[in-house]
Amino acid sequence: MDRYELRRLDYSLTEDHEAIQEAYKQFFKTHCSIETVRAAEASGFDKSLWERLCAMGATTMALPELVGGDGATLVDLTLVAEEVGRSLAPVPWIDHVCAARLLARLGAVDSDVVNGKQIAALDPQHDSVSGTRLIPAGSVADQILIRDGQDVVRLTFATRPAKVDNIGRLPMAWVDPAADSRTVVASGANALAEYQRALDEWRVLMGAALVGLVEETMTIAAEFAKTRYTLGVPISTLQAISHPLANMAITVQGGRNLARRAAWFLDNEPDERPELAPSAFVFMAEEASKAATMAVHIQGGLGVSAEAAATAYLVRARGWALAGGDPGVSAKYIAEIVAAREGAK
Repeated sequence: MDRYELRRLDYSLTEDHEAIQEAYKQFFKTHCSIETVRAAEASGFDKSLWERLCAMGATTMALPELVGGDGATLVDLTLVAEEVGRSLAPVPWIDHVCAARLLARLGAVDSDVVNGKQIAALDPQHDSVSGTRLIPAGSVADQILIRDGQDVVRLTFATRPAKVDNIGRLPMAWVDPAADSRTVVASGANALAEYQRALDEWRVLMGAALVGLVEETMTIAAEFAKTRYTLGVPISTLQAISHPLANMAITVQGGRNLARRAAWFLDNEPDERPELAPSAFVFMAEEASKAATMAVHIQGGLGVSAEAAATAYLVRARGWALAGGDPGVSAKYIAEIVAAREGAK
């Protein structure tokens, strides 16, 4: 088995990967406490954190060197996404990098988007939506990419759309395609294929973010269980507690491996396993809310209090999974891919 074939099966991290992972873990640990997350809930966005993240190179890393980026792989980006989810970071990093990468592939990205001075966003719903649509980063984006028939269109607004309240505490807004400015970026089958790739990348990165979210909420619950006693023993020794915690660990590892595998195939063999990207999203969309709910249950009355960190993770586990629309639509998309492949045999 040659090195390339081995890499299709082995998604362990290299030293460079581990360095990226550690750098962003420390960044968010330093600059994104749970207090920072709480303070940003009204707007869903922390401008200072975003500027610090951009200064670290989190936006430029995602783009090709030809447009002034650093040429990171999608696997690299899943490592950052995990840390975004682990810290509940109130920044639209996933939406921005997916939109920016799409603009780069279509030859329409500018330097302000590359370095994050202008925030780009896209409509991550799988089905083309007509009329006003709900965009996860719509209230903070300077430009929004949507699919309109056979066109990929860039929208800009003199005044950004108003944020709407949502369970995921995202900077979400209803966006009217009849914007102050509409520019057709690209048209035709190739443009739509590139937009679909952007949706797949969004699903992979959101799946990875939910992995980080679940791992952190598992850690919170496990630490609580080790210090809470009943009948003279830590509750972590009870099967009703230890088994759900073990299930969370399985979810984390399974989701992580699936997201990294999907990212590798998107980068290297995008036509070989197209069902992996939506599968990573659907799996974590379903499992994240279950895991976060169990973490709250483990902490009992404390867990359901508004001040508890576990509650902050729970609402985002449910809300982030719905940011791209109904995960069931992505599940149907997976079925269509698999059915088409089986029918072609």
